[in-house]
Amino acid sequence: MTNDEIRREAALLFPGGVNSPVRSFRSVGGKPVPIVRGAGAHVFDADGQRYVDYIAAFGPLILGHAHPAVVDAIAAAAAEGTAFGALTPGEVELGRRVMQATGLERVRFVNSGTEATMTAIRLARAATGRAVIVKFDGCYHGHSDGLLVKAGSGVATFGLSDSAGVPAEIAGLTAVLPYNDPGALREWFASHGAETAAVIVEPVAGNMGLVEPSPAFLAALQEAPREHGALLIADEVITGFRLRFGLSNLLPGADLVCLGKIIGGGLPVGAFGGRAELMDQLSPAGPVYQAGTLAGNPLVMAAGVATLDLLSSGAAYTRAEELARHLENGLVAACRRAGVPGAAVRSGSMLTLFFREGAPRDYAEARESDTARFGRFHRAMLERGILLPPSQFETWFVSAAHTEADIDQTVKAAHDALAGEAHL
Repeated sequence: MTNDEIRREAALLFPGGVNSPVRSFRSVGGKPVPIVRGAGAHVFDADGQRYVDYIAAFGPLILGHAHPAVVDAIAAAAAEGTAFGALTPGEVELGRRVMQATGLERVRFVNSGTEATMTAIRLARAATGRAVIVKFDGCYHGHSDGLLVKAGSGVATFGLSDSAGVPAEIAGLTAVLPYNDPGALREWFASHGAETAAVIVEPVAGNMGLVEPSPAFLAALQEAPREHGALLIADEVITGFRLRFGLSNLLPGADLVCLGKIIGGGLPVGAFGGRAELMDQLSPAGPVYQAGTLAGNPLVMAAGVATLDLLSSGAAYTRAEELARHLENGLVAACRRAGVPGAAVRSGSMLTLFFREGAPRDYAEARESDTARFGRFHRAMLERGILLPPSQFETWFVSAAHTEADIDQTVKAAHDALAGEAHL
């Protein structure tokens, strides 16, 4: 099947022609790219076009596509059976590695980041006996009802439904504050501390584009909830095992940590963990119910073990970050040469090019980016064999499988794509 044939049939089968909204490419004015194969830092569409890939399945493929050791581990596990609905040695192997690398006392595997954050919030509410959750504008923690909320009219306000089908009563149990605003967080707790169960936050925001936290914000996150008896939930689904081997270490005081992406080696996974006395409130040890038929799936566990073993030396992080720094510098130079306002924000091997003056500090500033220009840039890069995340508000991921030649090709493509952009 060709690209067009796949797109036509998908349009008849799936809402919007895709099984996850960002894959539609609507925000960049393009058509979905049907990917049939990946190898290292490259993917190939149904028409045979090769692309340098910076989507990387939105983060987990830090070793690149189809790493031989990961593929072999999956194949070996599949030969023994694909699912059992029972405890397996693979769960123990991956659980041990995750706990040793993170310092978590207990961990539970689930099937997605959404499941991890959803259950961590349930556990926090049970542990505190409170109902209200605090999140930050622009941070995405999955698509459970209570987290699909947007900010209201105030600086510190209860959330409003951000999706059809989410009752206002559920959205109203989530407060939405501006990211990187320690004053707003402290103000919230001064007024609503007694009713707040937990704060959930990305240590480095990755879903409004990449936005780094300020030291004052990180300090307030670790102080304000604790002062009022609330829990801190660190959503490290993206940052965990991506910035370094283990947690980001930006929120060492977190009570619960959510993981995903990399610990499954590219297969569907999520996890959350924390102190033993808190985690042991989960069923069957305690009264907080959570279950999953495919949680701890043997193929996922095998892929995760192989991936973490390859990452444990730290060499992949050094390599990927070095390449990401090269890319960051090249993108900044391309914008400067074209006279186009642009800010490249990087944390480790993750980065975003914002079409605005200066790095944004929160979602309000990120939204000031020129999304129309990003759409033109995305299409121009795609024509030059560079596959970027199809939104101004997504993070790019560099892998250890990228090469200097890949980065040079990308930077040259950016120079060419931005030529004349100042006049558009």
